[in-house]
Amino acid sequence: MIVVFVLVALLVLSAFGALHWYAWRRLVRDTTRGPGLARRVGTVVFVVGPVLMFAGFAAERAHAPFWLQRTLTWPGFMWLALSLYLLLALLAGELVRPLVSRLVARRAPAPAPDQEPVVREPEPQPVPAGAQPAEATDTGQPAAPAAPAADPPAPPAPAAPTDPSRRLFVSRVVGGAVAAAAVGTVGYGTYGVVRGPKLKRVTVPLAKLPRAAHGFRIAVVSDIHLSPMLGRGFAQKVVDTINSTQPDLIAVVGDLVDGDVADLGPAAAPLAGLKARHGSYFVTGNHEYISGAEQWVEEVRRLGLTPLENARRELPYLDLAGVNDIAGEDEGQGPDFAKALGDRDTSRAVVLMAHQPVQIHDAVDHGVDLQLSGHTHGGQMWPMTYVAQAANPTLAGLERYGDTQLYVSRGAGAWGPPVRVGAPSDITLVQLASKQA
Repeated sequence: MIVVFVLVALLVLSAFGALHWYAWRRLVRDTTRGPGLARRVGTVVFVVGPVLMFAGFAAERAHAPFWLQRTLTWPGFMWLALSLYLLLALLAGELVRPLVSRLVARRAPAPAPDQEPVVREPEPQPVPAGAQPAEATDTGQPAAPAAPAADPPAPPAPAAPTDPSRRLFVSRVVGGAVAAAAVGTVGYGTYGVVRGPKLKRVTVPLAKLPRAAHGFRIAVVSDIHLSPMLGRGFAQKVVDTINSTQPDLIAVVGDLVDGDVADLGPAAAPLAGLKARHGSYFVTGNHEYISGAEQWVEEVRRLGLTPLENARRELPYLDLAGVNDIAGEDEGQGPDFAKALGDRDTSRAVVLMAHQPVQIHDAVDHGVDLQLSGHTHGGQMWPMTYVAQAANPTLAGLERYGDTQLYVSRGAGAWGPPVRVGAPSDITLVQLASKQA
């Protein structure tokens, strides 16, 4: 098993190194003239960037001192996002490079045309003493004129300009466009995260919901991912957005944090300000088990949220249940649907909080009316959306599985680089509708 892990790791590192070498070659070597300052600086960037990336992941997983995590994760994780979009832009650049080369060649100045040859009159030849004049010979006939001198060779055509060379110019044009596209994409994706999630509204009809509960509002938030990069200010934006909806109930469906309570407790403090008529509830996600689920369950309870650890609450008009994340199975704290949903009144509507969409099949078996999930981030950064879509039954939004409906939020924050491309963050206000209304 260890041998397989080592081989896979070496394969991944080799591929990672080859992709970085390709990017360095196109963006640094091909756009510079020899080993000058620009090439040295570019080379340093392509070496230090990956080192900081791996160091950032290692520091976060090893629970290194918080200041060190913040120092390493910002540049390291941002490099991960930038290198992804540099590679994608470079692949697109390879497609347009021949076109750019032809355009440059067509616009290059043509060589100067050869000058018309100049016809020169033959110079008179000196006549030796005693020789007959050219006009007459011994026979009395005029002598043949002397052959004209050969014309001098035409001057060579001037060479096409080579400073900068055409190839260097094309590389700089394509490389500049690639860098601008990648930096712009990552910059816009970062802005989309740090400005805070936008509010999304969804109406979900439930057959068992009584008329009196028509319009019941649940604020759903997942994947906040408080971390060395997303701290207290980000948490406050999430709280303010949720409270602005004046919900009846708040559901925090996992992956609240990436780190210890000792480091991120102050960042999570604004959650104490969540306000809902029927309270705020929390279930664990896979990242809670990486960070230490027990400590965070106690912390959210201290902040005023109610953890649902394979448990159920009977609220007016409906039941609310929650199950632990699948990642808890390794610690003997996995999901227990029978414990959360057994012995309930099946005539009442039940809403289930479960972090991962893949838990929908157990929810269907237990007669759940609506499951609220997160985990996917909507793919977070295109084209990773295709990977997330392949790994989950629903990537984002509302879908039906038999008599059970599943709503998947894209999440409020981001894991790794605080960048989202093609998968905007959200907080969703789910409004329940009674079919009897």
